Amino acid sequence: MADIDQCKNCEETFDASFDYCPYCGQETADNLTFGVLFRNTISNYFSIDARFFKSFIPLMTKPGVLARCFVDGKRLSYLHPAQFYLFISVVFFFSFSFTIREADNKVTKALKEEFNPEVSIDSLPVKVDPKGMEAVKKALKENQENTGMSDEEIREIDSLVKGGHNIPVMDLNFKQKLLDSLIISEAPRTEKLEAMGMKKDAGVLSTKFYSQLLKLYEQRGGGILQSLYDTIPIAMFFMLPLFALLLKLFYWRRGKFAHHLVFSFYFFTFLFTTFCILILLNTFLNIPIWVDVLVFVSFVIYLTLALRHFYKNNGLVSFLKASVIYFIFSFIVLPLAMIGVIFVSFLLY
Repeated sequence: MADIDQCKNCEETFDASFDYCPYCGQETADNLTFGVLFRNTISNYFSIDARFFKSFIPLMTKPGVLARCFVDGKRLSYLHPAQFYLFISVVFFFSFSFTIREADNKVTKALKEEFNPEVSIDSLPVKVDPKGMEAVKKALKENQENTGMSDEEIREIDSLVKGGHNIPVMDLNFKQKLLDSLIISEAPRTEKLEAMGMKKDAGVLSTKFYSQLLKLYEQRGGGILQSLYDTIPIAMFFMLPLFALLLKLFYWRRGKFAHHLVFSFYFFTFLFTTFCILILLNTFLNIPIWVDVLVFVSFVIYLTLALRHFYKNNGLVSFLKASVIYFIFSFIVLPLAMIGVIFVSFLLY
């Protein structure tokens, strides 16, 4: 009689010679190690195999074809659109993190200089007394041999007096100095907030807003750009259904919302892939700004071809719809979303 084994997952019995359970597919050998756990997690999460390369080339060279194939049922041959998007977005934001870190350091340095201006002699208020300066000029003239000053230098002093040139006066804000003194003395937070202009009966949202401003001031803006960067991936994930909704409005009878979402996944994957290439090129080459502008304009061409292949429109209709969709998304939806991102990142700062 053949040996019988029992699956630890579904608890069904089967022939012990089987390497996998015929009922649920789980491996029969209990060889769970750290290496196996890590490898399987990465493999299952990203599933980067031959399907990735089979999907990558059509994505870049045949706009809309990959989405059309997936909707038509050819799904095992290509990487799942959500997995494809997830993998490329992780690569993009990982690459972008180095750029944003450098930019954050520059912004932090600039903000610290703005919050802590260096006071120089030239920035102090100076009141020029013409009579007094005339006396000084006369004394300099009489002692020209001792001072070593030339006639030209004395004439420059004379022109400064007659021209009425004044050195700019730096206007210091009294509340800023008060706030600095409160911070140094470690005063209660309520006193600091009131010094910033918050009223005593302020609501929850107003208090939160002033608290974040205080934190921004105390940290001299350090990490504000990093906080914005951390919020963008979440915002971009919500942009996907918004873009799919736009497609649904323009192609109301051309498929389910899920079909438009598939198109959006692949289109955003293409965008992130292009951004990754730009970041890689900028690492080794100083790409001029016109190349970046040209790439952004080319997105309209890609979208036109993608709409034509996916929705089976003629070229002119696809171009018109692509232009309108791109305009609405780039100049209305995206700016509004970025305002929301900035607000949320400020609250989470």
